[in-house]
Amino acid sequence: MDVAAGEASAARTAVLLTGGGSVCPPREAHPAEPKDGGTNPTSRGEVGSCQVATKPLSDADEHRGREAEVSLLDESKFDVNLQLWSLRIPREHCTSVGRLLHGYMLDRARIKPIVEDPTSEKNRLVILSEKIQNSDLSEIPSHVLDPLKGLCNIEAVPYSLTLGYSYWGADHILKQILPHGMEVPTSFETVVYARHVAHLNLTEDQLPYKDVIAKVIYDKNQPIIQTVVNKIGTITNEFRVPTFEVLAGKSDMVTEVKQYGVTFKLDYSLVYWNSRLEHEHIRLVSLFQRGETICDMFAGIGPFSIPAARKGCHVYANDLNPDSVHYLRINANINKVEDRVFAYNMDARAFMHHVMTVPDSDGMQKTGEAVSNEDHYHKLATDEKEVVTLEMLNAGKDNQDSVNGSSVKKKTAVKRQLDKASEVFQGNRNTNKRIRGFHLTVFRPWEHVDHVIMNLPASALDFLGVFKGLIQREHWRGSLPWIHCYCFIRSTETKESILSKAESLLSTKIADPIFHRVRDVAPNKAMFCLSFKLPTETCCRDVNNVGAE
Repeated sequence: MDVAAGEASAARTAVLLTGGGSVCPPREAHPAEPKDGGTNPTSRGEVGSCQVATKPLSDADEHRGREAEVSLLDESKFDVNLQLWSLRIPREHCTSVGRLLHGYMLDRARIKPIVEDPTSEKNRLVILSEKIQNSDLSEIPSHVLDPLKGLCNIEAVPYSLTLGYSYWGADHILKQILPHGMEVPTSFETVVYARHVAHLNLTEDQLPYKDVIAKVIYDKNQPIIQTVVNKIGTITNEFRVPTFEVLAGKSDMVTEVKQYGVTFKLDYSLVYWNSRLEHEHIRLVSLFQRGETICDMFAGIGPFSIPAARKGCHVYANDLNPDSVHYLRINANINKVEDRVFAYNMDARAFMHHVMTVPDSDGMQKTGEAVSNEDHYHKLATDEKEVVTLEMLNAGKDNQDSVNGSSVKKKTAVKRQLDKASEVFQGNRNTNKRIRGFHLTVFRPWEHVDHVIMNLPASALDFLGVFKGLIQREHWRGSLPWIHCYCFIRSTETKESILSKAESLLSTKIADPIFHRVRDVAPNKAMFCLSFKLPTETCCRDVNNVGAE
């Protein structure tokens, strides 16, 4: 039920707070009236100096009264006044002057160094660097200043600029607000295609300041960020869905995420999603080949299943959370792979037995609950689990035996169904672009599966026992599947101890195991993917000897 991986063009899921998406330019500045004979632009300080409008808190007062200050968030407290010099020049010489003064103009993000002159439409003001502190421009070398004076008439005038709350990034603001020594949240996970949800994981000492942290993040990243949430507690429910508190913005958790060209729709409050697994998703899917059959035991909303299907794989995707399966089906439709993704809402062990068990000799099969959309999703002919798409059977409702629970069909019914599907395909080949060029394929997963994904790192190892005796030797074709089992390894554990547990659950040795480190999830905890070929001794059984055993 986990998730992960993506394309460079997709938006990064961790957005640095330094810089922020909606940081605004400073307040409108204007030339300052010179005083004291034009030596100093203002009485606030020397030209080129920076002054904060308010006195910082003393160490003794740093924690006392902090929350009152935080709750008010007086934006004027972040004002920084710059007293600068500027040059008044004819506007037609802006480009030439800009080239000559390269390195001597004000260089601050989002501030244009050449601005309109409020006293004359014919002139412009070139704002000089903070290091220029005298009206005689003595800090500018003669080899720069002389050509400038030869180009046009110039006049040095004082210039006042205020950098306010709207100018500073979230990182700067939060450092001023939070107590000295407290870690400032430097990143958050953005969820959504438009990055509409910011997901925070605040520490215990940050919680008293959660509202102001959320407000600053919201202010500095809107309209990109429209909702800021914080995870409450640890994930303890069976669906591994965190509980969130909305701290800022609208309470809308339905969103879209775009990764490696795939669009995922989800309700962040109902399903599990982790954008930090983006690269792992693409890494694993890159191992799959077109035409291969994939079983995804903990599929979630489809971060592995959907891109695998887009690659041309046939995917059996299962999840215990009905909301995850709901969005899995939506995402298959959005990405136009509903004919290759077969969605199930079952216990993972029951799911594997369902798709891998050969039908009884009389053509009957006991099935679990397979999820199927009445109008757009897959049809399972369960007497031999031969799968065709409902889209190709959509010529009439008489041909739509939906898969709700344990529907049972005879082989003759399957043959009629497949024949009808072929007729529908031929009849629609000129009108249905989705069907055109499609070759009707019958899938029998109990005969061959290439990869099994077990992306539930907290407990996936415990599910390895499902493979014991799962495959019937006389029906299986080709090599045994690769198992990709995700797990956590803590500082007290080793790869050898994890491998020993896996072998114990499989009741045999694993040949040539591959451990891939996915990411560090905590200082003493890392996520790994253990990949191996399923051992013959574990999974294969001879049907003729089952009774004797």
